[in-house]
Amino acid sequence: MTGNESTAAPAGLAKATFGTGCFWCTEAMFETLDGVKSAVSGYEGGAKPNPTYKEVCTGTTGHAECVEVTYDPTKITYAELLQAFFRSHDPTSLNRQGADVGTQYRSVIFYHNDEQKQLAETIKAELDKSGAYDKKIVTEISPATTFYVAEEYHQNYFAQNPEQGYCAFVIAPKLDKFRKVFKDKLKPTETAH
Repeated sequence: MTGNESTAAPAGLAKATFGTGCFWCTEAMFETLDGVKSAVSGYEGGAKPNPTYKEVCTGTTGHAECVEVTYDPTKITYAELLQAFFRSHDPTSLNRQGADVGTQYRSVIFYHNDEQKQLAETIKAELDKSGAYDKKIVTEISPATTFYVAEEYHQNYFAQNPEQGYCAFVIAPKLDKFRKVFKDKLKPTETAH
């Protein structure tokens, strides 16, 4: 599937793109939210066309592992997605999330329009001012560029590999915590967990 670029959102839907470190975690969390139609793992923000996972992992392509979220703005707002983004990872950690280190794991918001840019900048500034975090937020806010869909085996990785070590010991606890924090925003099928 690599080399495929994303397309425009279908009528009535919108797109948001976030990088919070490993895209397996990001995808698993955003897919639980009511109003999210899809969360696709991929690469954005680099210079090399059609990057592969192996190339992105070197940290030399400039891409971030990220997730492109297609959502229904009548069910979930961009502000609510930003809240989920900031609560789902450490936005004060530069080029690192847990054991994952490198620019490909940076905290990043790729905005699709001026409204998304303004909202992301406002919320980031408000969080910094509020002292919500002990350190300054380092989240990059950049215009969306070409989103390259990651290889097929990365899609729905957590759902397809729940017993794999990283999934069981890293993603599962993060997802459980995320579900508790966003219990009022979960898809009906997720509230049974």
